[in-house]
Amino acid sequence: MNKDNQQSVSFVWLTAAIAVAVMLIILNYYALYIVLLLGAVCLIIIYWNFLVRVWRTLPRDAILIKNYSIYFIKIRIWNFLGCDTYAKIFKRNVDKHPNKIAFKHESSTWRFIEVEQFSNQIANYFKEQGLKRGEIVALYMESCPEYVCIWLGLSKIGVTVALINNNLRAEALAHSIKVSNCSAVIIGKEQIDALAEIISTTTDDKLNDLFTKSNVYIKNYNDTALINTPISNAINLDNELKEVSKSAPETDISEGSSKDQMLYIYTSGTTGMPKAAIMTQSRAIYMAMGAKHIAGISEHDVVYTPLPLYHTAGGILGVSSVLLGGSTCVIRSKFSASNYWSDCLKYECTVAQYIGEMCRYCLASPPSEADKTHQIRLIMGNGLRPQIWTDFVTRFNIKQVAEFYGATEGNANMMNTTNKVGAVGFIPFIGEPFYPVTLIRVDPDTNEPIRGKNNLCIKCKVGEPGLLVGKIRKTTENSFSGYVEKSASEKKIIKDVFSKGDKVFNSGDVLIRDEYNFYYFKDRTGDTFRWKGENVSTSEVEAAISNIVKLKDCIVYGVEIPHTEGKAGMVAIVDESNDLDLDKLSAGINKSLPAYARPLFLRIVKTPVSLTG
Repeated sequence: MNKDNQQSVSFVWLTAAIAVAVMLIILNYYALYIVLLLGAVCLIIIYWNFLVRVWRTLPRDAILIKNYSIYFIKIRIWNFLGCDTYAKIFKRNVDKHPNKIAFKHESSTWRFIEVEQFSNQIANYFKEQGLKRGEIVALYMESCPEYVCIWLGLSKIGVTVALINNNLRAEALAHSIKVSNCSAVIIGKEQIDALAEIISTTTDDKLNDLFTKSNVYIKNYNDTALINTPISNAINLDNELKEVSKSAPETDISEGSSKDQMLYIYTSGTTGMPKAAIMTQSRAIYMAMGAKHIAGISEHDVVYTPLPLYHTAGGILGVSSVLLGGSTCVIRSKFSASNYWSDCLKYECTVAQYIGEMCRYCLASPPSEADKTHQIRLIMGNGLRPQIWTDFVTRFNIKQVAEFYGATEGNANMMNTTNKVGAVGFIPFIGEPFYPVTLIRVDPDTNEPIRGKNNLCIKCKVGEPGLLVGKIRKTTENSFSGYVEKSASEKKIIKDVFSKGDKVFNSGDVLIRDEYNFYYFKDRTGDTFRWKGENVSTSEVEAAISNIVKLKDCIVYGVEIPHTEGKAGMVAIVDESNDLDLDKLSAGINKSLPAYARPLFLRIVKTPVSLTG
């Protein structure tokens, strides 16, 4: 008997029991008790399997609900006290332990008070330059403590910071800067050549206007390094900050609110070029504090993050352990498998972040003493494949894995804190009616939702693959901020899903749920695939390659490689005239695309028909 029939039968039994009870209550109370007891027994028999699952998962669910409640109450208290932005909450941590180490990076350390003072200088300087609340600044730098201080400081005066992927080059870089509608760009010395290239080649009036004015600020460079580049009018930010006040811009900070747009974080989502997803103050706080409390990270932890700070995992979840939680964070500019565990040992880390590819690289590295002598008690991330999960935690002596699922622009998030191999999260049975995440049936060919006779979507059964959606509600934690480009936001929303007029966020991901409400990732819909921890847009890669090969037809798609996370890129190019220049193709791809977006495989076909055959 399926669940729908069970519910129908139980409703009939319950109605009959109530009717009989009402009749007998006047005649005989003992008879009433017997009827109610029989009704309860019938319900237990009907729902026996469900009740057994609830009982078995009760400890798991109780822990999650406890941690979630603590996090929810803490944020409500902060809001009551007026601490509804990163700047206000971080100031509480600064006052609590000003001399505690906030960040470690290579051989440098930053105390909480130093982060506060430098971010204040950033705020005061750019306010003096005329930046106003609501304006945007693009940040294009390597991961380092200054990176965090810059966006934190700008947020203090209400300026939104667009976090540009520091791997981007050429058209993708120009596109990301342009769509941000920024008034200024801050870059690191490592990005000078990449920015100089688009300055010298762009024909876009909007970008030309931005770059011809002194709107480019460079951190950590010598003036002489820019003499012969197209950005010689750039401003040395280090020199400019030397005499700037370290006092907090109190008035601007007090004017900040939870609704302020704090960051733009770029994502390919499931279609097209990089899109700027809006990260408001409240959304970032709810996301970061939820991960912190559910995973069990405390202010005494030292968190290791070799993840890029332009993405949510490192840039929000990682550094927020410091800004919101009072922990210490170790930042590594670029991931290194050979140094991962030695870094954790060196900096005495207790929590480490990962993405699935990192775990495979670490397993492939030669054994070392640091493999088991580190102090890591918890690793947190996403993409740890079931095939290597057990080997990874065994070799590196990991006590707990917090594997999570989430989308930067979405509201469908969950976490697996039970060490259940392969699961990306779970939803408590008793919390299922209230948590806004579920799976719906979709057509495997069109990826469109399948609707029933009432024209509403159909929820998936246990073990049935389905599209993960998040119900959009007016509450802060379940809201959907979407993208800067409103039309892109609309494409991620499905309407009239479970009732007329409701809306859900379309994650673009297909998951499966088991009988204990654990969720497992299965596949992505749309025209993207995931490789080296990044979403690769097939249309973006196709556009770049088409220009390189003189507008020949081409398609790009992801292919699976055994024992490897994600899908590697393959490009199929139509070469009817047999004049494809492979050397030019290789050089063009290396110049135009970041490493993770470059196809690993090439197919050359003679006719367009072959592309689909």
